Amino acid sequence: MSGGLRTQVGQLAHRSVLRTLRQPAQIVPALIFPLFLLAVNAGGLKGATNLPGFPTDSYLTFALAVPFMQGALFSVMNAGTDLARDIETGFLNRLALTPLRGAALLSGLLAGAVVLGLLQAVVYLTVGLIAGADLAAGAGGALVIVVLAVTITVAFGSIGLFAALRTGSGEAVQSLFPVFFVFLFLSSMALPLELIQTDWYRAIATANPVSYLLQAFRSLLIEGWDIGELALGFGIALAILAIGMFAASGALKTRLVRT
Repeated sequence: MSGGLRTQVGQLAHRSVLRTLRQPAQIVPALIFPLFLLAVNAGGLKGATNLPGFPTDSYLTFALAVPFMQGALFSVMNAGTDLARDIETGFLNRLALTPLRGAALLSGLLAGAVVLGLLQAVVYLTVGLIAGADLAAGAGGALVIVVLAVTITVAFGSIGLFAALRTGSGEAVQSLFPVFFVFLFLSSMALPLELIQTDWYRAIATANPVSYLLQAFRSLLIEGWDIGELALGFGIALAILAIGMFAASGALKTRLVRT
């Protein structure tokens, strides 16, 4: 990375991080809402552990993977809304008058998602362990969980950037949150794939990449170390990030018009 590009990324990343930290309305729901659902699901569905073949006797441990995915979905809305606000206020148009590179803009804007993803991962994991969840992979597994959570958060944040650049509207970006939430519900969120009895639901959950992201977390929480599950999880997350950044770069060309 050249010095000029590094400086541009650094300045935009600093702005993105400060803007994220100065907006409790972005941070608090992203922390509280997933933990609230974790408590509800862990209490209401604990009977599922009696099913033959359920991978653990602690439904809390099984459900702890879900908050990491819910937190990542918040990054779609947060990263996209921040960029949409820059578009609506004309800040992006002013940037078009500078020698700013598109790669620097997109990378810098995701810095806030990195910080929020890190905070979310640490809070979810800490609360889960205090509440009694297991962590079969130990301290090393905790570190991998945090890295995976941040990677997924940034990947979904890139989709938020694309949505903002395509629509230029914060309201349009926020409307995507329920759509993405459907993907979470149509996954192995509540039960392992092999225990889902409804054929159409199992087929959708099997084709849904979110199921394998969840399983990557669960492999560390329940099984210990499963390199195959982790490789698949990281691979899907990086693929989403690559697609999101490619799409956002294309949309940026129509937004960042140089004069």
